[in-house]
Amino acid sequence: MHEAKTNLSRLVAAVEASEVNEVEIARAGHVVARIVPARPKSARHPGSWAGQVTIHPDFDELPVAVASAFRGEDQ
Repeated sequence: MHEAKTNLSRLVAAVEASEVNEVEIARAGHVVARIVPARPKSARHPGSWAGQVTIHPDFDELPVAVASAFRGEDQ
């Protein structure tokens, strides 16, 4: 662990430069963390859920009791 703290910048640079695929950090002989390259962001496709999601018709209707509670009114 101490070695990883001391050399963190170098370890990250080695992963960034693809010199190594990953770096395992161990404490008392047990791996506790891995430094791996970040996954590239995938392209977003707006509308890809179109037709797959159904919103209930009364989704945006607030029940009277809930609205009253927000206003501090007793029911």
